[in-house]
Amino acid sequence: MEIRPTTDEDLDVFVDTVHAAFGLFPEPPVEGGGLWWSAFEMDRGLLALTADGRPVGTTSTYSFELTLPGETLVPVPGVTAVGVLPSHRRQGVLSAMMRHQLADLRARGEFLSVLLASEATIYGRFGYGPATYTAQLTVERRRAALTVPRARGVADALATGSVEVLRRAECVEILEEVYDRYRRAQPGALSRPHRWWALRAGQPPISPAPRYVAVHRDADGVPDGYASYSIESGTLTVDETIATDDAVFTALAHFVLGHDLVSQVVFKHVPPEHPLRWQLVDRRAGEVSGDMDWLWVRLLDVPRALTARGWFTDGELVLDVDDPFLGEHGRYLLTVRDGKADCVPTDREPDLSLDIRDLGSVYLGGTAPSTLVRAGHIEAHHPDAATLADTLFRADRPPHCLHWF
Repeated sequence: MEIRPTTDEDLDVFVDTVHAAFGLFPEPPVEGGGLWWSAFEMDRGLLALTADGRPVGTTSTYSFELTLPGETLVPVPGVTAVGVLPSHRRQGVLSAMMRHQLADLRARGEFLSVLLASEATIYGRFGYGPATYTAQLTVERRRAALTVPRARGVADALATGSVEVLRRAECVEILEEVYDRYRRAQPGALSRPHRWWALRAGQPPISPAPRYVAVHRDADGVPDGYASYSIESGTLTVDETIATDDAVFTALAHFVLGHDLVSQVVFKHVPPEHPLRWQLVDRRAGEVSGDMDWLWVRLLDVPRALTARGWFTDGELVLDVDDPFLGEHGRYLLTVRDGKADCVPTDREPDLSLDIRDLGSVYLGGTAPSTLVRAGHIEAHHPDAATLADTLFRADRPPHCLHWF
């Protein structure tokens, strides 16, 4: 078997192969993009070929920026289009491609990698751990009254803003600008490069699928949030709600929950611990479903990754990290002072022993190390180790990612 990089000339073969791996058929080409693979970067792809040159596997990455705790932006590859033909599964093709890809990413100077997992059992063995989570909130329209905010700041923001309804095609520049402001302050968020918007690649509201967009503007008329939505069979479904602060989200929620001629409102991609359920007069009117992992993280260079993010508590922690897929092992002293970290190899006795996938899960602050200690994934070597790790790894706000790739 040969694994080789792809070029622009391989696009059709690559697309056909990944669709065949998932039992799908490609959609007809659309002028100007508009297909989910329109933004492929063919210089970042890999093809697995049999000895006689037949393509049997694919993988690739997108070029993104990831927002880390502390509002630090770092380049990150987003792994995508991973597939092996059904005729060649369980023969080592996927493992060979993933090993090849991780080596390529390191050669490019990457120290993190992220992906969305089609199945939760696949990518842990390659060192990826779930790091952000999302859920769906369904609210009955007849029980959708929101409480009057008691905090003056929120009440003032709701009173001074405005909402305008536009069609997606009328406000793409607004969507792009507001999303970019949002993702720069949200830990766990990924960038949406301009070419994604220009090529209409991905899911709504990036794709050309018809959508209405409720655009929120502040007191000066500057757009600072939006909700992309559609209505079908009495259900208003919000693809995503992007807001630069909680008051803007509340204003957009007021708008969609007050929409006439619908029986329920479905908010997709509600982050953990979001206050919307607390804002309902009838808290039980909101039903949470589809609670699942979203962004998975893999560390390729432990010291670089740990020193890249922001920290919010001083302390020291010795991490004994095993990377079985790459056959690597390291012990590191993490020292945090004044929001910055130093991470160096050490021979000191470890506070925690963990797999590289567990380090990926706790890296953004969305998974408490103590949870993985209780689950038997991380070994704490003294009674205070898990509590110390929880304190150190917490983020300034829960990480969340809603970009699909």
